[in-house]
Amino acid sequence: MTDTLHIVGGGMAGSEAAWQAASAGIDVVIHEMRPQTGTFAHKTGDLAEMVCSNSFRSDDDEQNAVGLLHWEMRAAGSLIMDMADTHRLPAGGALAVDREAFSQGVTERLMRHPKIRREGSEITSLPEDGHWIFATGPLTSDALGQAIRAETGAEALAFFDAIAPIVHFDSIDLSKAWFQSRYDKGETEEERTAYLNCPMDRAQYEAFIDALLAAEKTAFHEGETAGYFDGCLPIEVMAERGRETLRHGPMKPVGLTNPHAPDIKAHAIVQLRRDNALGTLYNIVGFQTKMKYGAQADVFRMIPGLENARFARLGGIHRNTFLNSPTLLDAELRLRSKPHIRFAGQVTGVEGYVESSAMGLLAGRLAAAAIKGRSLPAVPATTATGALVTHITGGAEAKTFQPMNVNFGLFPPVEGLKGGRRGRRDRYKGYTDRAKADWTAWLGAEG
Repeated sequence: MTDTLHIVGGGMAGSEAAWQAASAGIDVVIHEMRPQTGTFAHKTGDLAEMVCSNSFRSDDDEQNAVGLLHWEMRAAGSLIMDMADTHRLPAGGALAVDREAFSQGVTERLMRHPKIRREGSEITSLPEDGHWIFATGPLTSDALGQAIRAETGAEALAFFDAIAPIVHFDSIDLSKAWFQSRYDKGETEEERTAYLNCPMDRAQYEAFIDALLAAEKTAFHEGETAGYFDGCLPIEVMAERGRETLRHGPMKPVGLTNPHAPDIKAHAIVQLRRDNALGTLYNIVGFQTKMKYGAQADVFRMIPGLENARFARLGGIHRNTFLNSPTLLDAELRLRSKPHIRFAGQVTGVEGYVESSAMGLLAGRLAAAAIKGRSLPAVPATTATGALVTHITGGAEAKTFQPMNVNFGLFPPVEGLKGGRRGRRDRYKGYTDRAKADWTAWLGAEG
């Protein structure tokens, strides 16, 4: 059927694109090669499987750009945000979810929709006609990657991404670790105790850094170079940048008091966050790694409280592929050489679950409008969604293009803030107030 929308890839972006298009009355086919054809990082055949953190990051929609993006997606009827809210776990000011329940919930909702069906085929070429969204993510298959390169005449860019380990809760020593969110942040007791904290004194920290630097690492294949995304650096890469780097990053000791020794200030603290609703699994926050498995277990068991840790999943490293979108995509996420094909998600050069989902949301709406013979107004660059799509489709410098999280640096400055607002908090509130008004107006004009 010529009016059917085909979506290649059932991750965050593909799932959201399918939901948005089907909600607009469009017939959708999701082509997802898993579980018949697996990847390094995925473990199931569920749609929207989370392969790294279980966090959507800050949910503050007045002072944080990703929290604003949450707000925009909720306002647009996002399935990803609906399921994240449904399966939310305590995480202070962050939006963390039970990863298995979340992906199962997304899968069930999509498969119950009368306009959506799923096919288990692997798409290995770019189609010549029809309506298509490619949301294959950072683990785009080799065959499809070759087809994209053949069409664009340019090498797809790539960087290396690492995932953090997950620990069984009942193997953590609670005589050393304690529950507390940084600065006791949260409105409820559950939120204020959303993190497990493992303290280190100076000697323990120095020994940990020594072991981290000496541990055997995953080697890259010949000819590969590692261009890490700064928001997801392996901890050993951070340690190589300076012995104090981790203490000012994921192991910073501020805003926490050890009830086991309240008069002793920790030199560094490792935090763990609940990974499932049962509270049986905890992930080590910010501890992405490229250490080999045996070395990981030895090094992480040096952390006080994790001496007898059992790991549900160890960390790993994988190659992520993304397009040079400023040169290849137009403002509607269409491939310039084949405008019947759109791209969405992390393969476009956005970084993060929420950003990927937002590009899926936009691609789904744009494709649905095109199938109906309509065009949508451009998304205002003053919104979080608009700032992202503007950046990846022309705002960024093509020669140095790298994956980007949403941030207020992508937004046009706010002129003439009311009430003489000054300072970062007032400036950010100005960004979010403007964005909410402009996003609401865009949704209204779209309808």
